[in-house]
Amino acid sequence: MSGVSGNQDVDIDLGQLVRAIWTRRLKILAIAAMGAGVAFTGAKMISPKYRSETRILIEPRAPAFANAQVNDTNAGPLLDELNIASQVQLLQSADLIKQIINSQKLYDLPEFDAAANGSALTDILVALHLKKNPYENPPEERVIDAFTERLQVYQVPGSRVIGITFTSRDPKLAATIPNAMAAVYLATQSGAKLDSNSEATRWLEPEIENLRQKVNDAEQKVAEYRAAHGLLPTNGGSNFATQQLNDISAELTRVRADRANAEARAQSVRNALASGEPSDTLQDIMSSQSLQRLKGTESALQSQISDLQTSLLNNHPRLKSLRAQLSDIKIQIRQETQKILASIENEAKVAAVRQKELEQQADKLKANSAQAGEDEVGLNALTREATAQRQLLETYLSRYREAASRADKNSSPADARIVSKAIQPVDPYFPKVLPIVVVATLATFIMTSIVIMLAELFSGRALRPIAPPAVEARDEEEPQSLTAASVKRGVPSLLAAPVDEEPVAEPVEEEKVLQTNEFSIASVSDYLRGSRAPLAIAISPTGDDGSTATVSLVRKLAKDGSRVILVDMTGSGLPTNLMAGDRSMLGITDLLCGDAAFGDTIHGDSRSDAHLIPQGISDPRRAMRGADRLSLLLDALISAYDLVVVECGAADVAGVSRLTKSKDVEIILSMPEIVEQEFVTAMTEFELAGYERVVLMSDRDQPLENPISRHAA
Repeated sequence: MSGVSGNQDVDIDLGQLVRAIWTRRLKILAIAAMGAGVAFTGAKMISPKYRSETRILIEPRAPAFANAQVNDTNAGPLLDELNIASQVQLLQSADLIKQIINSQKLYDLPEFDAAANGSALTDILVALHLKKNPYENPPEERVIDAFTERLQVYQVPGSRVIGITFTSRDPKLAATIPNAMAAVYLATQSGAKLDSNSEATRWLEPEIENLRQKVNDAEQKVAEYRAAHGLLPTNGGSNFATQQLNDISAELTRVRADRANAEARAQSVRNALASGEPSDTLQDIMSSQSLQRLKGTESALQSQISDLQTSLLNNHPRLKSLRAQLSDIKIQIRQETQKILASIENEAKVAAVRQKELEQQADKLKANSAQAGEDEVGLNALTREATAQRQLLETYLSRYREAASRADKNSSPADARIVSKAIQPVDPYFPKVLPIVVVATLATFIMTSIVIMLAELFSGRALRPIAPPAVEARDEEEPQSLTAASVKRGVPSLLAAPVDEEPVAEPVEEEKVLQTNEFSIASVSDYLRGSRAPLAIAISPTGDDGSTATVSLVRKLAKDGSRVILVDMTGSGLPTNLMAGDRSMLGITDLLCGDAAFGDTIHGDSRSDAHLIPQGISDPRRAMRGADRLSLLLDALISAYDLVVVECGAADVAGVSRLTKSKDVEIILSMPEIVEQEFVTAMTEFELAGYERVVLMSDRDQPLENPISRHAA
């Protein structure tokens, strides 16, 4: 590259790229115009294609006289998505397409018959029997493929409308084919109904005749059985014996009631006569006209006697005569009462005799009714058979009349109608000259510009060197500071600093503050939030103090708003104790052993919004046999969290390599107390293993002592 040394960092000069394009603008415009001309010429050379569409509405349709008949709501097709999709497939069926091909004679058109455009090579291959002669197939078979390519049948979304679109070089044919397909489809649907009705009538005719004979036989058997067993029908629907028994039972109940009533009335009259009590209150006495006249006469005589006693003496002949008459009247009243009692007793006796006769008749009818009930079982069976045959015959007759009434083609319309007919298009749908020219011009312009920019980049004219950053002057005795950037590149300053120089006492305090700030937990947290790597492996060569710092780092990331989770892969389980406080929680070892589900191993931190996968309670040795699944586990966590931090404790490079297949991860050396030998060894091993993104995290309350200076001392 011109102007750039081989080992010098470079950057792309966008200004140079723009200038290169602007310098060659005329060439670019000329090439774009040439592309537009080629596109215009090609579009004009392409044969135009025309497209037209017919739309069919799928809906149940009935003949005009259907409203005078009983509508069967279940007779129509189910107008659901599956039914509409079935109709779409029916419109694309080979039989329907063949009818259109034959009716329109499409095999005579070169546009559809590829055999008509055969070449000399095709004739030679056919002559050598290397290719089948296309003329051996029927004409419609040769046209089906070309026809299907130009046909499109689809359902209009959210409706029961089916669109039929056809493309052709002939605008008239583009409109004729969809209309013809719609007409054939409607005729096919109507014909299917006619065929169904015709088949129904043909099948029902002999069945109806057979059923009529069965109905006659069944009803004849019912009549013969009824006559043979005396099971005469009654108005109530029961047999004659049962009806008689019911009547006798009702009459017997009435007679018993009359007898009881007569006996009670007779007893009342006897009691009144025996006790000498007045019988005027008895209903039978009060209803006797002769007693009423005698009672009136008695009352008149007593009245006369009372009147005469005031003026005559007791032995007066007049009073004696009246008293004699009164005595005769009382005798007549008693005799009349005896007659009424005798009449009531006779009535009770008659009722008793009637009751006895009815009871004898009832006993006889019970036996007859029981026999009739047994005979009626067989009658009921024959009646049910006759009724079933009669109902089936009536159903068949109804279906036959319905099918016969729809035998005419006008009485069975198709369950569809054309809502939009195809019309002859005026403008072709392809090619669209203007859009093709515009797209070709833009594409040519963009491609030419890209070629020019690539040429500038490969020639080196669009690259510019990056000036090295200014290095602050420092004393020769001052050791080089350990920066996060240098650690990240895997080149620690401990190896670069001279080990035999005497330490300088004055700048030590400033260097301590610098190290504390650059490698603090807050600094590493900011760095990880800006990093593009979603996985960070924390190594603590010094043990649990480094694991404690990693827990603080995770909590700092969660506090700053990051979705972070820590996976405890340490041997001591210190992160589990610090974040969960319970060593019995399910964790990573249980997940690797298959003893726990993935969701059961994720827990929340007790002091922050961070999440934790604890060490677990399963055997670590058995768990590490499934360490190959760790990479899959980390991939699943990476898809759910902004950052996944794995605390490995005092692990080596080989152990870290088992966790991830990629080297594009952040390696965090958590060393609150920097031990020079362990630090240098870890940095060297990770550098040799290919890990270039290594960050030192060293944070403590007291300023760090310069490890280089201590080693030099």
